[in-house]
Amino acid sequence: MEKLQKALSEARIARAAATGGPRPMQTPPAQTAAPLELPPQTRAPAPGQPAAPPVRRPEMAGFPPIWSELIPYEPNPDHLQKQRILTLDAQPVSNPFDVLRTKIFLLMQKNGWKRLAITSPHKACGKTTTACNLAVGLSRQPENRTMLFDMDLRRPGIAKVMGRQPLYGIKSMLTGEATPEDQMFCLRGNVALSMNRAAVPDSTQLLLAKRTANMFDRIQEVFDPDMMIFDLPPMFAADDARAFLKNVDCAMIVARASHTRTSQLDQCEREVAQATNVLGVVLNNCRFVDQEDQYYEDY
Repeated sequence: MEKLQKALSEARIARAAATGGPRPMQTPPAQTAAPLELPPQTRAPAPGQPAAPPVRRPEMAGFPPIWSELIPYEPNPDHLQKQRILTLDAQPVSNPFDVLRTKIFLLMQKNGWKRLAITSPHKACGKTTTACNLAVGLSRQPENRTMLFDMDLRRPGIAKVMGRQPLYGIKSMLTGEATPEDQMFCLRGNVALSMNRAAVPDSTQLLLAKRTANMFDRIQEVFDPDMMIFDLPPMFAADDARAFLKNVDCAMIVARASHTRTSQLDQCEREVAQATNVLGVVLNNCRFVDQEDQYYEDY
């Protein structure tokens, strides 16, 4: 762990010397998007299921009315546990994610940031697990509004992790074929989940489209979230993450101990920094912990 931190520190110093200094961290300008014009609600039944009227939540105090239009999501705790989503309830094993959640929330609030991307240098680093644990953990903060988007369009994974398939894919929402109310689920009334049904062909084209950027501007305007979390593909898997990073305020990189090389992490951090602010690096799957420092058992 110390060697990894030392190598990253040396790489950052070398880059700063070569470029004349680190990239400044600036608060993004205020959003000025026009109000979201939503098409008429057209909730269709799932295949093989009879049509049913929309389920509506009571409006929550201080929340925009559109939150009450989202489809309620009741998680299966056993399924979440099997998927390593540990933050549904306050418990000792969820503490590392809770600490990360609080640090991220306070830092983004301090800088006036709303949009957080989560990516990794390569696959199997745990970025989706991290994104879901953060979002589910934030559901325990009822006064805060959070939105989680599965933007790993080639290999969507949030629906599997959460154990619920949406009626429409996220592409349908971004292209205006479905409303956010019909596409999203809502956990505990304050966490909106925008998941995918299947892989999206030519996903880079969708991620680069101006219409996609405008749709997220309008969603932010109408839902007024405190945080929007985007689960992006790995940086080196394709060009999808690079195509979308321009739409966020900051990004967090998830690396996997004993798998991610320092050179990969340094290159990933450099490329992310060219598009947005680097919020930090999370080292996942790290098992080399001194016994005296180990407060919780491995899971």
